Amino acid sequence: MTDAISSILSQIRAHETRMRGGDLAPGNAIAPGALAPGAVGGSAAAPGFQQTLNNAIDSVSRTQNNASALQQAFELGDPRADLARVMVAMQQSQVAFRATVEVRNRLVQAYQDVMNMPI
Repeated sequence: MTDAISSILSQIRAHETRMRGGDLAPGNAIAPGALAPGAVGGSAAAPGFQQTLNNAIDSVSRTQNNASALQQAFELGDPRADLARVMVAMQQSQVAFRATVEVRNRLVQAYQDVMNMPI
């Protein structure tokens, strides 16, 4: 169980690093100290699991809303919404959603593993 959770956290951290290093806006990445309990910075107390999960889901939601808004602006003929930006935003949205689904699936599997452990 601990290995599964560690694996998920390392994948989330790797995703966060890729998000910060790429062309994505900082608002699309998970908060820098969100996954590291006791990380130096921000506040004295690290956010809990629920807050971290909520922040990640909110980030995915913002990414999807941004892609939808750009798509609608392109369809309405807004010159600032070119096809390349729309396609990149849609791909970012798709990748973020798939990553969220994968995290959910792994968390469910970890929960099932814990529940099936003998006492």
